[in-house]
Amino acid sequence: MKPTAHSQQEASTPSSTETAEDLAYKLNVAVRDRNRKSVLELLERGADVNSKAEAGWTPLQSAVQADDEDLVQLLLDKGACPHARKDNGGTAFTEAAIVGNVNILELLLNRGLNINDHDDNGFTAFMEAAWYGREEALKFLYSKGANVNLKRTASEEKAKLHKGGATALMDACMEGHLSVVKTLVQEMGAEVNTCDNRDRNALIHALKKGCEKERYESAVAIAHFLLDCGVDVKSKDECGKTALILAVEMQSADLVKALLEKGEIDIDDADEDGNTALMVAVEKNNYNIAKLLCEKGARTDVGTLIAVANRKRAHNMACLLRQYNAKFVPEILEDWEPNSKCWRDQLKKLYKIYRPMIGKLKIFQYIEQRIRNTSQGGIYLGLYGGTEVAVRITCSTECDEEKRFFEQCGNCEHLLKLFQFEKARGYTYLCFPLWEKNLEEHLQDPEDQMDYKDALRMIFQAVRELHSLGFAYQDLHPSNFVIDLGGKIYLADFDNKRKLIEGEKQLINSDLEALSRLMLYVLAQGKKPLQQVSVEDLAVDSPDYNEALDLVRSLVSHDERGLEGLSKHPYFWSKQTRFKFLKSIWNKIKVFRDEKAVFQDPNATESSPYPWWTKMIDKMVLDVMQRFSKAKPYSNDITDLLRLIRNLDEHPKSSISKKIGDYTEYFLNLFPALTIYVYNSLRQNPKYSHFADIQDLS
Repeated sequence: MKPTAHSQQEASTPSSTETAEDLAYKLNVAVRDRNRKSVLELLERGADVNSKAEAGWTPLQSAVQADDEDLVQLLLDKGACPHARKDNGGTAFTEAAIVGNVNILELLLNRGLNINDHDDNGFTAFMEAAWYGREEALKFLYSKGANVNLKRTASEEKAKLHKGGATALMDACMEGHLSVVKTLVQEMGAEVNTCDNRDRNALIHALKKGCEKERYESAVAIAHFLLDCGVDVKSKDECGKTALILAVEMQSADLVKALLEKGEIDIDDADEDGNTALMVAVEKNNYNIAKLLCEKGARTDVGTLIAVANRKRAHNMACLLRQYNAKFVPEILEDWEPNSKCWRDQLKKLYKIYRPMIGKLKIFQYIEQRIRNTSQGGIYLGLYGGTEVAVRITCSTECDEEKRFFEQCGNCEHLLKLFQFEKARGYTYLCFPLWEKNLEEHLQDPEDQMDYKDALRMIFQAVRELHSLGFAYQDLHPSNFVIDLGGKIYLADFDNKRKLIEGEKQLINSDLEALSRLMLYVLAQGKKPLQQVSVEDLAVDSPDYNEALDLVRSLVSHDERGLEGLSKHPYFWSKQTRFKFLKSIWNKIKVFRDEKAVFQDPNATESSPYPWWTKMIDKMVLDVMQRFSKAKPYSNDITDLLRLIRNLDEHPKSSISKKIGDYTEYFLNLFPALTIYVYNSLRQNPKYSHFADIQDLS
C-alpha cells in the first residue's frame, strides 16, 4: 500500500471534513511508509491508534511487519492494543515471529500476550517462526516456554476434512529450513513421529515440495537427517503415497537407497491410484532408480510396466524389466458392486487398485480408507477373499489377548466377533464383519429410521452377553455400538475398555448407570450429547413414556433384578402383551376373598394413578358394562378397572367396539401409566410378586 505524494501532503494538512475512516487510512499508510512524523501528526489530529485497515490490519501490526522497533514502541506508548486481531485472527505477536525480530517479540510478550496464542488457522508465533526459518526468534520463543510439539488447532469444519494438526517441525520441513529442523529436534526435543490430522509425519512434509527445483536439495538433506533420527518411514501423504514413492517422484536415487536400507519399508506399497514406487520410476523413465528397486525385490508382475516403457520408447528400461520377469498382462476387472451402501465408493476403489495382498486380505492403510479412529489405532476397510470387512491392525506381540477375547464373542449374538485374521511383518490384521454406521452416526442422520425399542433390546442383550463372559464395559458410548446393513446392532470394544468383573459389583453397577444414560440418548434421538441428556428429554406423550421412565430409574438405582431381569421389563413389551398382562391379572386375583388387598400393600411406594378412572372412561362403555355385570357395580378401585378390561375383552360388545374401536389401543392410550403401576405393585408385594413374571413377551 504505497502512499502517493498527494496522500503524504494530506497527512500533514488538517481538514475539517476528515472522517475517522480517512484518518485511519492515512495512519495506516504513514505506518507502512515508516513516516514517524506523519504518524505523530495524525494521532494528534484524532486518528484512532487501534483503527483497522483492509483485512483488519492495525497500525501496530503494520509497524511490526515493517520491522520498525521505534515505531512499535511509539504506538504502544500511544495506547495501541497488542491483543488486537486481524480478520484471520493474527496478532502483532505472530507478525513479529514472521519478521523474526526478537526485540519486538520480547516487547510484546511483556505486555501480557500468551506465548502459545494462535490465529484462526491454528498458527502460533512459534510455528510462524519455524515456517519462515526465523531461527533466533524460534530460540527466543522456546526459552520463554513456547510449546514445541503443539499441533495446529483446526476448526470443527476443517477437522472434519482432516485439516490441521501440523507442528512447527512439519512447517520447517515443508519449507526446507534444514538448520531450523536440526535446532527443533536436537535442541528443543521436537517429536519426529507426530502426525497431523491427515496422518502425515515430518518426513512426508519434508518431501511434499521436493520435486520443486529450488527445494530439492534441502528436502533430501532434511529427509536424511530425519532418517538418522529414527523417523517412521511407513507414513503416507493424503494421496496414500509413501516416503519411498515421493522420493522416486523426486528422482533422488540417493534418498531411495537410504529408505530401502530401512528394513521396515514396504517396497510394493501403492498409493490411492494403485501406483507402486517401481511404477513411478518407470513412468519417470528413471533407469537407475528402477534398477535399484528391482534389485531390492520390487514386484514386476503388477501394472503395465512394459507398456509404459514402450510408450516412452525406453528400450533399456523394457529390457531391465524383462530381466526381472516383467510381462505385459492386461488387467480386466469385472464390474463389482459392494453390499455396503455407506462405504460403497471406498470399497469400489479398493477393489480396482493394486494392493500387495496380505494372505487373503486386501487393504489400503491410509486416511481415505479409514472408517474409525480408536485409541489403539485406526480401523480400515478391507476385502478378505472378496468379503467386505473392517480391519484392525495390531502388533503381533500385543494381539493374542485381544484376539482371544473376540473369539470368545463368537457365540454371542450382539457382540462384534472376529471373522478372520492374517499376520505379516510383525503385525496382526484382525478382520471383522463390516458395519454401516455406529449408533451415534445413525441417530444423527435424519434419513435413517430406527425402531428405538428394538434397538435398546439389542443394546441390553449386548451388555448382558459381555457380562456373561465375565467383563464389564466401562465405556457404553453410542459410538461403540455399530449397525450392519440389516439394522442389527453389535457392541464393539476397539479401545480395550473392558474390565474383568471378578466379583466387583461396582463394575456392573457402573454399566447399569451408563446404560440408563445411553437409553435416554437413544430415546432423545441423539439430539443432545450423551453426558447432557436427562429424563426431561423423554417425550411425555410417548406411549412408552411411563415404562421408559421406570426402566431408567431402575437402572440408575442398581435394581436387584439386574440386567437379566430388567431385559424383561414392561418397556420391552408390545401393546398386545401389556393388554394381555392387564386382563390376566383379574383372572388371577378374582378368586381371592379380598382382591383389593393385592394393591393395598402397606409398603407400596406408589398410589393409584387413576383414583377416579370411572370419570375418565367413556360413559356409554361404563353404562353398558354395568348393565351386563352380574357382580357388584364398578368402583374407582384399580381392581375394578382390571375387571372391566378383562370382562370387555372376554365378552366383547358390538356397540362398544363401534364406539371406541380397538380395545387395546383405547385402554392403553386412556390409561398409559396403568401397566407399570400394576406391574410394580405386584412385583413389590412379596405375596403376589410371581403374578408380575410373565414368560410370553411377544
